[in-house]
Amino acid sequence: MLGNPAYPTYQVFLAIFISAVIAGLIMPLWIRFLKKDGIGQQIRADGPQSHLVKAGTPTMGGVIILLAVVLTCFIMAKPTIDLMLAVGAMLATGALGLFDDVTKVVQKRSLGLTPAGKMIGLTLIVCVFFVIAVNYCDVAPVIRFPGGFSIDLGILTTTLTISGMTIDIPWLYLVFVFLLLAGMSNAVNLTDGLDGLAGGTVMISMIVMAAVCFVCHDANLAIFCAACAGGCIGFLWFNAYPAQIFMGDTGSLALGGALAAVAVLTNTEVVSLVVGGLFITETLSVMIQVASFKATGKRVFLMAPIHHHFEKKGWAETKVVIRFWIVSAAFGALGLALFFQLG
Repeated sequence: MLGNPAYPTYQVFLAIFISAVIAGLIMPLWIRFLKKDGIGQQIRADGPQSHLVKAGTPTMGGVIILLAVVLTCFIMAKPTIDLMLAVGAMLATGALGLFDDVTKVVQKRSLGLTPAGKMIGLTLIVCVFFVIAVNYCDVAPVIRFPGGFSIDLGILTTTLTISGMTIDIPWLYLVFVFLLLAGMSNAVNLTDGLDGLAGGTVMISMIVMAAVCFVCHDANLAIFCAACAGGCIGFLWFNAYPAQIFMGDTGSLALGGALAAVAVLTNTEVVSLVVGGLFITETLSVMIQVASFKATGKRVFLMAPIHHHFEKKGWAETKVVIRFWIVSAAFGALGLALFFQLG
């Protein structure tokens, strides 16, 4: 382990730096490799016309973000079961995203895995993560709200005995964790539509969650969050407009999964929904758009997700991204404030 565990604040900031450097140094090599093999992004035909020039831009930059996170955790953190589970959830959702990205490249289309295929993959990931978190990481099936209010989701629990091991399955909490992890993964994925948008907003959210983990006295998860933020920083150097590479579903699904996993492991699920408020807003804009069009034949937004709506209104891509970073920071500040009011 690099650094002095007696100074966890120092380790957290060092983790950001190390992860950013690793991602920043390896990313150019990855970009050259992808360009050489002609592995590039497919652009949706119904999107903003200004995005058509991005066709062929290397994708799957998330591979290097994940590599930076894993190496940083190996260097800086103790391999506790909580940390290993968070890393495992990130890598599993990242692998699902990688399969999706490869499918897009091979079939040369903007859509990869079918929704059913993604859902099956996410369901398997959530089930494994959930069983380990509840039975081996002391995660309580309780949802805590600011003000001391809480809801016990462990009232419908099945206890199984397998090879002498006792496994508890609180079903209501399982449903909640599935909605959180699968929802947050897809929410970050929906946000990843402009140069620098997903990378910047995830960076902000993960820095806030690192602070949450630090206050929860889990320095290893704080280092994990810091490494995710640092990986995004290294990636953003090459993803800033005009982007040289995109993170792809490999990065967006993995980072969304990482955020949700940390929330469950620290029992701060409600806080994470506020911290990731921008991602929730992006998802709600799509849901509202689809529901409105099916019900009335009319669209609420010029285009969904909502960042494209503002592009259609004439905002420059960079203006949308920077203003969304500001909104994300505001959500992060609110989430951190509410964290100190949890029961």
